[in-house]
Amino acid sequence: MAECLAARLAAQEDQIHLLTREISTLRDGLCRGLDAVGAGVVTPELETLRTENEKLKYRLLHLRRGLQAELELEEAQGRRQPGAKWDTAPGKSTGKDQQRNNRADNKVATPDTKSGDKNKKEKKQEKGPGDGGAKELKPWPTYINERLSLYEELKRESDALLAQKAAHSKPITVELPDGRKMAGKAWVTTPYQLASDISQGLADNAVISRVNGELWDLDRPLEQDCSLEILRFDNEDAQAVYWHSSAHILGEAMERFYGGCLCYGPPIENGFYYDMFLDGQKGVSSTEFGDLEGLCKNVVKEKQPFERLEISKETLLKMFKYNKFKCRILNEKVTTPTTTVYRCGPLIDLCRGPHVRHTGKIKAMKIYKNSSTYWEGRSDMETLQRIYGISFPDSKMLKEWEHDIFALKPMNCPGHCLMFSHRPRSWRELPLRLADFGVLHRNELSGTLTGLTRVRRFQQDDAHIFCTMEQIESEMKGCLDFLRCVYDVFGFSFQLHLSTRPEKYLGDISVWNQAEKQLENSLNEFGEPWKLNPGDGAFYGPKIDIKIKDAIGRYHQCATIQLDFQLPIRFNLTFVGKDGDDKVRPVIIHRAILGSVERMIAILTENYAGKWPLWISPRQVMVVPVNPSLEDYAKMVCKQFTEAGFMADADLDSGCLLNKKIRNAQLAQYNFILVVGEKEKMTNSVNVRTRDNKVHGELSVAEVLARLTLLKQSRCRSAEEEF
Repeated sequence: MAECLAARLAAQEDQIHLLTREISTLRDGLCRGLDAVGAGVVTPELETLRTENEKLKYRLLHLRRGLQAELELEEAQGRRQPGAKWDTAPGKSTGKDQQRNNRADNKVATPDTKSGDKNKKEKKQEKGPGDGGAKELKPWPTYINERLSLYEELKRESDALLAQKAAHSKPITVELPDGRKMAGKAWVTTPYQLASDISQGLADNAVISRVNGELWDLDRPLEQDCSLEILRFDNEDAQAVYWHSSAHILGEAMERFYGGCLCYGPPIENGFYYDMFLDGQKGVSSTEFGDLEGLCKNVVKEKQPFERLEISKETLLKMFKYNKFKCRILNEKVTTPTTTVYRCGPLIDLCRGPHVRHTGKIKAMKIYKNSSTYWEGRSDMETLQRIYGISFPDSKMLKEWEHDIFALKPMNCPGHCLMFSHRPRSWRELPLRLADFGVLHRNELSGTLTGLTRVRRFQQDDAHIFCTMEQIESEMKGCLDFLRCVYDVFGFSFQLHLSTRPEKYLGDISVWNQAEKQLENSLNEFGEPWKLNPGDGAFYGPKIDIKIKDAIGRYHQCATIQLDFQLPIRFNLTFVGKDGDDKVRPVIIHRAILGSVERMIAILTENYAGKWPLWISPRQVMVVPVNPSLEDYAKMVCKQFTEAGFMADADLDSGCLLNKKIRNAQLAQYNFILVVGEKEKMTNSVNVRTRDNKVHGELSVAEVLARLTLLKQSRCRSAEEEF
């Protein structure tokens, strides 16, 4: 192991020496060129030097970081003396070579590093990968270094080939969207350089470029005459690129934190995600989001460049031999001899690209949820862990997104008030009634959650009536009539309670007195008995509470009708009165009949004990053939009832006798069981019986359909008897 590490250190040191010589050669050539043609002329050598220097800076920075990581790993394992320098690898450079390396290190500054920050620079270089305070695996998974070693070898070959092309470059013309034309050099000039020539602000805010209609990396040299468009984050395609690059940052963090196998990591409509396969039963927890975000922030601070490299399919299978999912993609999806990978830091991933210039372009990033999924959505394949994130070029945009996305609605009242106030209102529009069955969320205490009776996500048959003080009595009477109509359908009896002004209340006492009097008049006119609940009203207005009684004598609070004088004040709701006064306040009536739909379903389930009335039953009709030869006729009858809107099934289990099938249907609480034999088949009829074993005899299919349809439409509670 030690020999392998020494060999790798020596190879990486050779790479640094090679880069140093390349820089010296280019610098010497530039000086000679400037002496020959004059300092004011920009030569092809200078353009080539600019391009190559940018890449060499990034390459040298990350090679040094990789060497420092190896050193720290050895020190941690006790295989080197603490404080030993990487530049004293066995059999390699000392003396002059070391001096040359030091000169190269001083010459090639890291991007965005000020010369005056020497101490900060030294501290930053002393930190190896993962020293930013965030938790991660130590050491990293072995496949990371193996993957990097192969990549570096291929990258050297690619850079040499690009340098040859750049040496024989030809002038090209680049056309901008406004029709202007700029000069460039094939295999030398990049979109970023051209953007900088136009405006440094444009270059700094650029996310990606579009060349001849194709998205193109900003640092990728142009190859021929072309059209060029520089895209910022406000462009939809640029957003997708931005979020795709952010997914790679997340992928790097996931590899360093979990050590699993990355799968797919695409941009989506709002953000991005990355899937990872983890061996065993290990999963992802939201408590780990902070550590992942910490790693992502470190990656962003390092400004890791995104490097594009085209590699043969055969070599890629070798590079990703540790990851069966990447090998599947290569074998099943890639149909060309070569494809591309992108690198940022230690992450190398199969990717068509393109990407932003470097990870520092991702200014604000958040991981907000995780889930489990299957490989390519197939339930028969491996289970993967998916982590979702979002990112923006501005922290303010991230804050706005969190506000928009994570504002869960606990009630409908504010929304209806906004709907009322979005334009001027007249007294002629009142009463204005708004209803809403939208989903609501309330973070109920875990100890109070019970089945469907109390949940955190629910729906209400919520309504808000905006009316005048004079309209309260008639509107309350309408609400009470509606309540009786609904509860009669279910067969519920109910109690009414008038809750009046509490000790602590808001508003004018005369308004309270007037409102309570109108509620009392409404209840008296309604004709049902009611009770007074003094002092039990809400602080914003009196209310009528309704409790329903179920089949076993329990009472449940479901419906409510409340007056509200304060919400119109808080939302500054006004309308133009008959006298022209445009500052008249409406009164709001909060009205819910079922209350929580989930709670009502729970109450109904217990009330009917599984024997649902025909009109609401999930199992209305079961067709039972006498023997297997009649299965086709049973299917035809079942289809007729299904097409007529009934919940119908056919029992085609040939292993059960007729009596067993009928009994099974009765136990399953099918309202009607239709038995079909040879006689019924010949006459296009069925033999009707109920779940309570009441036999109605043989009737034509058409007549049964007509009778059941009528019973269903009338919401008959005892359809089996009335049939």
